[in-house]
Amino acid sequence: MRILVTGGAGFIGSNFVHRTLATRPDAEVTVLDALTYAGTRASLAGVEDQIRFVQGDVADESVVEPLVAESDVVVHFAAESHNDNSLADPSPFIRTNLVGTFTLLEAARRHDVRYHHISTDEVYGDLELDDPKKFTEDTPYTPSSPYSASKAGSDHLVRAWVRSFGLRATLSNCSNNYGPRQHVEKFIPRQITNVIDGIRPKLYGDGLNVRDWIHVDDHNDAVWTIIDQGRIGETYLIGANGEMNNRDVIALILELMGQDRDAYDHVTDRSGHDRRYAIEAGKLRTTLGWTPRYESFRDGLEATIAWYRDNEAWWRPMKDATEAKYALTQEVVAR
Repeated sequence: MRILVTGGAGFIGSNFVHRTLATRPDAEVTVLDALTYAGTRASLAGVEDQIRFVQGDVADESVVEPLVAESDVVVHFAAESHNDNSLADPSPFIRTNLVGTFTLLEAARRHDVRYHHISTDEVYGDLELDDPKKFTEDTPYTPSSPYSASKAGSDHLVRAWVRSFGLRATLSNCSNNYGPRQHVEKFIPRQITNVIDGIRPKLYGDGLNVRDWIHVDDHNDAVWTIIDQGRIGETYLIGANGEMNNRDVIALILELMGQDRDAYDHVTDRSGHDRRYAIEAGKLRTTLGWTPRYESFRDGLEATIAWYRDNEAWWRPMKDATEAKYALTQEVVAR
């Protein structure tokens, strides 16, 4: 099977590449990645001699067309995905998440290539903290940020191409991922690397915002389940029943790293910060038989902490720049 993985040097995409090569020895993998700040060849260390790497933009038809034409499956991870960055400058999110998806869809349509689209639960907006409901495949879209709005738009494009042109596509919307190779700007790796560096973790607002956490390997195993068994045109929500508020996540990180559970600082909350996400993954579990390997968030987090301790050479080059950016943001907010 010839697989084109867009965004394959980013967090979830690179883990997908590692997982695919470990579990599918017959796979021929091509990675397309623009290598923006969130993508790095270092995330493909150990497998580079088993793949073909192409540096390029998913919105560039001249790059995308020949790669899709020679593929059996396109798995589209490439996305601008950081809420804070989308508030500062939405334009890269529109280009990558909307124009990039359109470019891939057109190429997949022309060459009748199987396509799987990776999306997020953030397209559904948020839930009240005391709401008993969870997101399902039928939940209306109410995105809150330029990032989530651009991902919502890309999902609608995929569904339109299925209905209008018969594109052989499936979609998945996943809850918050954690695990190896995640950029240190993101919540969990930022706290882990701060503790390693002797810096007190930072918590937005009251810290009661709830996220539904899933280990990246479980996400990627679910993606393969959908590619193999999913019904064309269907959307599947991916989650591992990992709801936890941000305050408790930081406290658990501190505990697992041998610190006091309250050794963190509060900082000003960011604009439009969604209160709660929660995924109901029953369709994926019952119709396709998928179950997560990391049933315990604590076990998955402990393994993640160990990875960051053992792979400082991977995250160290990006750490100082990330903390300098956040320090400037907090200084501006405080004025």
